[in-house]
Amino acid sequence: MSLYLCVDCGGSKTSAVICDADGTIVGRALGGPSNFAYLSVEAFREAVALTVSDALKTCVSPPSVDPVALPPTEPLFAAAWFGVSGLDSPAAVAEVTPVLSELLGVPAGPRLSIANDTCLLAAPARMHPDVSYAVTVIGGTGGIAVSFKELPDGFQELGRVGGWGWILGDEGGGFHVGREAVRQMLAETDAASVRALPPPESTLVKRILERFGISSVLDVLVAVHVPDAPEGVNNGQTLPQYTMSREKRLSSLAPLVFQSAFEDADPLALRVLQSTAETFATSIAILLGEATPEAPNLVKADEAIVSFGGSLVGVEAYRKMVLDALAAKGHVFKYVAFVDDAAATGAQGLVASFKRQ
Repeated sequence: MSLYLCVDCGGSKTSAVICDADGTIVGRALGGPSNFAYLSVEAFREAVALTVSDALKTCVSPPSVDPVALPPTEPLFAAAWFGVSGLDSPAAVAEVTPVLSELLGVPAGPRLSIANDTCLLAAPARMHPDVSYAVTVIGGTGGIAVSFKELPDGFQELGRVGGWGWILGDEGGGFHVGREAVRQMLAETDAASVRALPPPESTLVKRILERFGISSVLDVLVAVHVPDAPEGVNNGQTLPQYTMSREKRLSSLAPLVFQSAFEDADPLALRVLQSTAETFATSIAILLGEATPEAPNLVKADEAIVSFGGSLVGVEAYRKMVLDALAAKGHVFKYVAFVDDAAATGAQGLVASFKRQ
């Protein structure tokens, strides 16, 4: 019983990583989607079982071609940690716990931790014995921040901000960046009309116009507002971007903003990212401060680690913008981490936590 398992269950894939007692990764595998909110319990169990079985096959050299039967006939795992997207309530955790316990042969309790997938980003806190608080920040297509306190049997969620989806929020994520780019581009055009002068030259504007196949900034209004089309229909337009959903038409502009900002130093693109980083920091700051009887779950940044995950905050320059905006509000974290492989970091953090016990 020397193996430690971490499984990151997401809407597009399942990632399982297995470590030995020294924290060395000895097995890993990718599987199909396992968002708990989108699947039946049986389908969720099957997705997890296939992925964990495939990860176990890689634990031997050479890797086995035969499937590893689950539940195991003898104990395999010292502990397991699941981060499951779509698992947002105690009732859902209670429903899935006996299923995973039986599947892995790990009894419910301190050796089996099951929570929402944002919890996995808190894993770096387990590598720093002098902190017991973590703030996880996801900035990818969407944006969310969650604060945690580490307890002997896992992480307790303290507060969360965001993750509302593109219609209601997603500040700091790709949709927010794309929408802000279009808004500021239109604002510059409006201001220039009053001055009877052309707006400043911008590589970002050129890239956005090219993306939508238009020649005038104001034509972007049509490009953005054309309704979503049924699959396979392009609304009478000839360009493939019009077959995208309205959300993706804007979120897909984020790479253009980053390219224009950090490769071309385009002033408009830099202002867009400074604006979105400031908004994101304002949201994150809701979780931070000195705890009081009225707000007992606030976390002091200088006593916590902030752990980032997601494609946008994976860009160091943008991550620094967010951290600088937080520092300007008086929130400087004791440690900063970026997690690009949540399952691997989670498995190694799990080993570290048991070594400390």
